[in-house]
Amino acid sequence: MRPEEVAAWAERVLAEVERAVVGKRESLRLILMAFLAGGHVLIEDVPGLAKTLAARSLARAMGLEFKRIQFTPDLLPADITGSYVFRRDQGEFEFRPGPIFAQLLLADEINRATPRTQSALLEAMQEGQVTLEGVSHPLPRPFLVVATQNPIEHEGTFPLPEAQLDRFLVRLRFGYPSREEEVEILRRRMERGRPEPEIRRVTDADEFRKAQRALEGVHVEPDLMEYMVRIVEETRSHQYLELGASPRGTLALFLLSRARAALEGRDFVVPDDVKAVAVPALAHRLLLKPELWHRHLPPEEIVHGILQRVPVPKVERWSRVES
Repeated sequence: MRPEEVAAWAERVLAEVERAVVGKRESLRLILMAFLAGGHVLIEDVPGLAKTLAARSLARAMGLEFKRIQFTPDLLPADITGSYVFRRDQGEFEFRPGPIFAQLLLADEINRATPRTQSALLEAMQEGQVTLEGVSHPLPRPFLVVATQNPIEHEGTFPLPEAQLDRFLVRLRFGYPSREEEVEILRRRMERGRPEPEIRRVTDADEFRKAQRALEGVHVEPDLMEYMVRIVEETRSHQYLELGASPRGTLALFLLSRARAALEGRDFVVPDDVKAVAVPALAHRLLLKPELWHRHLPPEEIVHGILQRVPVPKVERWSRVES
């Protein structure tokens, strides 16, 4: 699949999903970029902003098997991964897969489960398999996770530590719709006469994997790789940060930049690709110094400031594209 074909494929998916989700194209594009890069997504926002609807609609449009887990304090790791059940008729134990065996999994309110249960999911996200009683069970391909958490409520929650946040390729927020978008939501609801629109399958898992493989053909110039590294290095020496991004953050910047280039129909990355994905790729990997927490300084602002300071490499081909 060529980059222009990836762009057309993505447009079909987004157009279908937007029949259900109003006014969130940039967020949906970012989620799609993360999926194409083989990563997982954390959506941090208040309830009622179409997070679940977006995940379910993307799964339907892409023809992927979808499952949802509502995380609660009493949820056990086995409730996610599955367990062995003794079959009396056969005189042996049989593995019963849990809901994690899906191609697109929605982990709803992940911060409401205990750290032990969170770790069961995050380990599977990293390893692509579940191991029980010494036996490894591979997860479906693709295996994509959209996790949500409510940043407002803290009672009865177990916030994800930095090491676990680092496992997500991107973190994003949907935000409230504009007045016009909210009116459009009501208008569509009245017209269709049912709670949700029917989302058609416009592609399948095979096409999705082809689109993923196409990213390997997206070229990144050495100067641009150095630009990515310099951005990440700035987070490690920033005066306001206790902890900067690790090489995993640099890799996230690299993968998402290639995905954005492909969605734009290009087989090469430009500096604007890097700038566009830097905040969702890096902000959640940064840890403010404790004495600055009272200032409520968003890590997103720090990343924006770094982008303004780090010189952008100049190449004629990029200049033609960006002008």
